[in-house]
Amino acid sequence: MTTTLIIPGLNSSGLAHWQTWFETRLPDAVRVVQSDWKSADLPQWSRRVRREISRHEGPILIAAHSFGVLAAVQAAEDHRERIAGALLVAPADPDKFGVSEHLPQGRLGFPTTIVASLNDPWLSIDKAARLAARWGSNFIDIGAAGHINAETGFGPWPYGLALLQQLDPQRAADFESATSEPISRQPASHSLRPEIAARPKAA
Repeated sequence: MTTTLIIPGLNSSGLAHWQTWFETRLPDAVRVVQSDWKSADLPQWSRRVRREISRHEGPILIAAHSFGVLAAVQAAEDHRERIAGALLVAPADPDKFGVSEHLPQGRLGFPTTIVASLNDPWLSIDKAARLAARWGSNFIDIGAAGHINAETGFGPWPYGLALLQQLDPQRAADFESATSEPISRQPASHSLRPEIAARPKAA
Protein backbone atom coordinates (compact mmCIF):
# COMPACT_ATOMS: atom_id res chain seq x y z
CA MET A 1 0.00 0.00 0.00
CA THR A 2 1.28 3.44 -0.91
CA THR A 3 1.64 6.06 1.84
CA THR A 4 1.37 9.75 0.96
CA LEU A 5 3.66 11.87 3.13
CA ILE A 6 2.48 15.46 3.59
CA ILE A 7 5.59 17.54 4.34
CA PRO A 8 4.80 21.16 5.28
CA GLY A 9 7.19 24.08 5.45
CA LEU A 10 7.96 26.51 8.26
CA ASN A 11 5.09 27.07 10.71
CA SER A 12 3.36 23.98 9.30
CA SER A 13 0.26 24.21 7.10
CA GLY A 14 -2.93 25.54 8.65
CA LEU A 15 -6.48 24.28 8.25
CA ALA A 16 -7.02 26.33 5.08
CA HIS A 17 -3.84 25.13 3.31
CA TRP A 18 -3.91 22.82 0.30
CA GLN A 19 -1.72 20.30 2.15
CA THR A 20 -4.34 19.97 4.87
CA TRP A 21 -6.97 19.54 2.15
CA PHE A 22 -4.86 16.77 0.58
CA GLU A 23 -4.57 15.14 3.99
CA THR A 24 -8.34 15.07 4.48
CA ARG A 25 -8.98 13.68 0.99
CA LEU A 26 -6.37 10.90 0.84
CA PRO A 27 -6.98 8.01 3.27
CA ASP A 28 -3.32 6.99 3.22
CA ALA A 29 -1.95 10.48 4.00
CA VAL A 30 0.46 10.99 6.90
CA ARG A 31 1.67 14.43 7.95
CA VAL A 32 5.33 14.72 8.91
CA VAL A 33 5.39 16.63 12.21
CA GLN A 34 8.51 18.60 13.12
CA SER A 35 9.63 19.17 16.71
CA ASP A 36 10.06 22.90 16.05
CA TRP A 37 8.07 24.37 13.18
CA LYS A 38 9.81 27.75 13.46
CA SER A 39 13.40 26.51 13.23
CA ALA A 40 14.72 25.80 9.72
CA ASP A 41 16.98 22.96 10.83
CA LEU A 42 17.48 20.86 7.70
CA PRO A 43 19.20 17.86 9.37
CA GLN A 44 16.49 17.64 12.03
CA TRP A 45 13.67 18.06 9.53
CA SER A 46 15.17 15.45 7.21
CA ARG A 47 15.47 12.99 10.10
CA ARG A 48 11.74 13.34 10.73
CA VAL A 49 11.01 12.60 7.08
CA ARG A 50 13.31 9.57 7.08
CA ARG A 51 11.63 8.29 10.23
CA GLU A 52 8.20 8.42 8.59
CA ILE A 53 9.51 6.71 5.45
CA SER A 54 10.93 3.92 7.60
CA ARG A 55 7.73 3.57 9.64
CA HIS A 56 5.56 2.75 6.64
CA GLU A 57 5.88 -0.23 4.35
CA GLY A 58 5.46 -0.04 0.62
CA PRO A 59 5.87 2.85 -1.81
CA ILE A 60 5.97 6.46 -0.61
CA LEU A 61 4.37 9.39 -2.42
CA ILE A 62 5.42 12.88 -1.28
CA ALA A 63 3.55 16.19 -1.29
CA ALA A 64 5.95 18.84 0.04
CA HIS A 65 5.83 22.63 0.34
CA SER A 66 8.43 25.36 0.88
CA PHE A 67 11.20 24.38 3.34
CA GLY A 68 9.55 20.97 3.50
CA VAL A 69 10.67 20.46 -0.10
CA LEU A 70 14.31 20.74 0.95
CA ALA A 71 13.85 18.26 3.79
CA ALA A 72 11.92 15.92 1.51
CA VAL A 73 14.52 15.70 -1.26
CA GLN A 74 17.41 15.29 1.16
CA ALA A 75 15.65 12.47 3.03
CA ALA A 76 14.16 10.79 -0.04
CA GLU A 77 17.54 10.53 -1.75
CA ASP A 78 18.46 7.91 0.86
CA HIS A 79 15.31 5.90 0.08
CA ARG A 80 14.95 6.49 -3.65
CA GLU A 81 13.91 2.89 -4.32
CA ARG A 82 10.86 3.47 -2.06
CA ILE A 83 9.70 6.77 -3.55
CA ALA A 84 6.86 6.51 -6.08
CA GLY A 85 7.03 10.24 -6.79
CA ALA A 86 7.22 13.69 -5.21
CA LEU A 87 5.19 16.85 -5.80
CA LEU A 88 7.48 19.72 -4.77
CA VAL A 89 5.53 22.96 -4.47
CA ALA A 90 7.09 26.41 -4.03
CA PRO A 91 10.50 25.26 -2.79
CA ALA A 92 12.28 27.54 -0.37
CA ASP A 93 15.54 29.04 -1.66
CA PRO A 94 18.37 26.79 -0.39
CA ASP A 95 20.79 29.72 -0.52
CA LYS A 96 18.68 31.74 1.92
CA PHE A 97 19.09 28.98 4.47
CA GLY A 98 22.71 28.10 3.64
CA VAL A 99 21.90 24.49 2.78
CA SER A 100 22.55 24.30 -0.97
CA GLU A 101 25.60 22.06 -0.61
CA HIS A 102 23.61 19.60 1.52
CA LEU A 103 20.99 18.96 -1.14
CA PRO A 104 21.19 16.49 -4.06
CA GLN A 105 23.35 17.84 -6.87
CA GLY A 106 21.99 15.59 -9.61
CA ARG A 107 18.91 13.68 -10.69
CA LEU A 108 16.81 12.45 -7.79
CA GLY A 109 16.16 8.99 -9.21
CA PHE A 110 12.35 9.05 -8.87
CA PRO A 111 9.58 11.02 -10.61
CA THR A 112 9.22 14.61 -9.41
CA THR A 113 7.26 17.69 -10.35
CA ILE A 114 8.24 21.16 -9.20
CA VAL A 115 5.45 23.75 -9.15
CA ALA A 116 6.72 27.34 -8.92
CA SER A 117 5.31 30.87 -9.01
CA LEU A 118 6.44 33.98 -10.85
CA ASN A 119 6.19 36.14 -7.72
CA ASP A 120 7.11 33.75 -4.93
CA PRO A 121 9.02 35.76 -2.28
CA TRP A 122 10.87 32.61 -1.15
CA LEU A 123 12.37 31.57 -4.49
CA SER A 124 12.70 33.20 -7.91
CA ILE A 125 11.20 31.41 -10.88
CA ASP A 126 14.64 31.15 -12.50
CA LYS A 127 16.11 29.43 -9.45
CA ALA A 128 13.15 27.09 -9.32
CA ALA A 129 13.75 26.17 -12.96
CA ARG A 130 17.42 25.50 -12.21
CA LEU A 131 16.48 23.19 -9.34
CA ALA A 132 14.14 21.31 -11.66
CA ALA A 133 16.87 20.97 -14.27
CA ARG A 134 19.35 19.73 -11.66
CA TRP A 135 16.97 17.20 -10.13
CA GLY A 136 15.45 16.00 -13.41
CA SER A 137 11.99 17.25 -12.43
CA ASN A 138 9.03 18.20 -14.54
CA PHE A 139 8.69 21.98 -14.13
CA ILE A 140 5.40 23.88 -13.97
CA ASP A 141 5.24 27.67 -13.89
CA ILE A 142 1.84 28.34 -12.33
CA GLY A 143 1.93 32.10 -12.93
CA ALA A 144 1.74 34.87 -10.34
CA ALA A 145 0.60 32.77 -7.40
CA GLY A 146 2.77 34.02 -4.53
CA HIS A 147 4.01 31.25 -2.25
CA ILE A 148 1.22 28.88 -3.37
CA ASN A 149 -0.29 28.67 0.08
CA ALA A 150 -3.56 29.48 1.83
CA GLU A 151 -2.70 33.19 1.95
CA THR A 152 -2.64 33.32 -1.85
CA GLY A 153 -5.83 31.32 -2.31
CA PHE A 154 -4.57 27.74 -2.45
CA GLY A 155 -6.85 25.82 -0.11
CA PRO A 156 -8.79 23.08 -1.90
CA TRP A 157 -6.61 22.50 -4.95
CA PRO A 158 -7.83 19.81 -7.36
CA TYR A 159 -5.19 20.73 -9.94
CA GLY A 160 -2.45 20.03 -7.40
CA LEU A 161 -4.08 16.73 -6.52
CA ALA A 162 -4.16 15.86 -10.22
CA LEU A 163 -0.43 16.58 -10.45
CA LEU A 164 0.16 14.23 -7.52
CA GLN A 165 -1.94 11.58 -9.25
CA GLN A 166 0.18 11.84 -12.39
CA LEU A 167 3.17 10.76 -10.31
CA ASP A 168 1.35 7.59 -9.21
CA PRO A 169 -1.08 6.70 -12.04
CA GLN A 170 -1.79 3.21 -10.66
CA ARG A 171 -3.84 4.84 -7.90
CA ALA A 172 -6.12 6.81 -10.22
CA ALA A 173 -9.27 5.46 -8.55
CA ASP A 174 -8.15 6.73 -5.13
CA PHE A 175 -7.59 10.22 -6.49
CA GLU A 176 -10.88 10.27 -8.38
CA SER A 177 -12.65 9.44 -5.13
CA ALA A 178 -10.75 12.18 -3.32
CA THR A 179 -11.99 14.86 -5.70
CA SER A 180 -15.54 13.59 -6.21
CA GLU A 181 -17.00 15.13 -3.05
CA PRO A 182 -18.39 18.70 -3.03
CA ILE A 183 -15.71 21.32 -2.33
CA SER A 184 -17.13 24.15 -0.23
CA ARG A 185 -13.98 26.27 -0.01
CA GLN A 186 -12.77 25.97 -3.61
CA PRO A 187 -11.09 29.26 -4.64
CA ALA A 188 -12.30 30.34 -8.07
CA SER A 189 -8.98 31.67 -9.32
CA HIS A 190 -6.51 28.95 -8.37
CA SER A 191 -8.36 25.69 -7.73
CA LEU A 192 -7.93 24.28 -11.24
CA ARG A 193 -5.38 25.65 -13.66
CA PRO A 194 -5.08 23.20 -16.60
CA GLU A 195 -4.62 26.09 -19.02
CA ILE A 196 -1.34 27.22 -17.41
CA ALA A 197 1.64 26.44 -19.62
CA ALA A 198 4.10 23.98 -18.18
CA ARG A 199 7.72 24.57 -18.98
CA PRO A 200 9.57 21.24 -18.76
CA LYS A 201 13.29 21.68 -18.40
CA ALA A 202 15.86 19.30 -19.74
CA ALA A 203 17.56 17.28 -17.05
